[in-house]
Amino acid sequence: MKLLLTSGGVSAPAIRDALVELLGRPIEECSAVAIPTAMYGHPYAGPGERVWQFVAGRAEQPMVDLGWRSVALLELTALTSIPAERWQALVRDADVLLVSGGDALYLAHWMRESGLLDLLPELEDTVWVGMSAGSMVMTPRIGADFVGWEPPGGGDAALGLVDFCLFPHLDHPDLEENTRAAAEAWAADLGHPAYGLDDLSAIVVDGDVVRVVSGGSWCRLA
Repeated sequence: MKLLLTSGGVSAPAIRDALVELLGRPIEECSAVAIPTAMYGHPYAGPGERVWQFVAGRAEQPMVDLGWRSVALLELTALTSIPAERWQALVRDADVLLVSGGDALYLAHWMRESGLLDLLPELEDTVWVGMSAGSMVMTPRIGADFVGWEPPGGGDAALGLVDFCLFPHLDHPDLEENTRAAAEAWAADLGHPAYGLDDLSAIVVDGDVVRVVSGGSWCRLA
């Protein structure tokens, strides 16, 4: 699987260019699956109007509204109650998975419970586009500062599909606590390389290649 790990969606030309490169063809020729599950675990992101805005392509962070050939909706919390074949074909056929922000540990839990995590190794050519928590879920840890919903086993471990951690929304004007100093303090005890990304920056993971694309600012923290 190819990863485009963003803080604020496909919000800069450099991020869109990276997405097209990962897809290997224009966005207009590709099918997408939107996954809003992380929003339900976050007290400010959902449930409610913001979930609808994400899936309707009316959120401030460009994801669903990029001009895809088609967009389907997949809610992970529903998948344990239906046969796997009813949703796995949808995921296998998609060119890209668009994964919202919200609570990364809630998302990680339902990726495991639903069986989506087990399916990921088969999706070699699929692009995962994460936003905030949808990106952090791929990392080894999210750090205590970002723990909201607590998983049954506790802790701050995410899925560990990449070997670095992410601090999203760096220097965001509406998040006064997301300063460079706060990011450095967050990274100090993680035991992994870490990056801080503003909402115009993203990390591309394509095989062994890891690179930052940005129309704003970012930093290597550890």
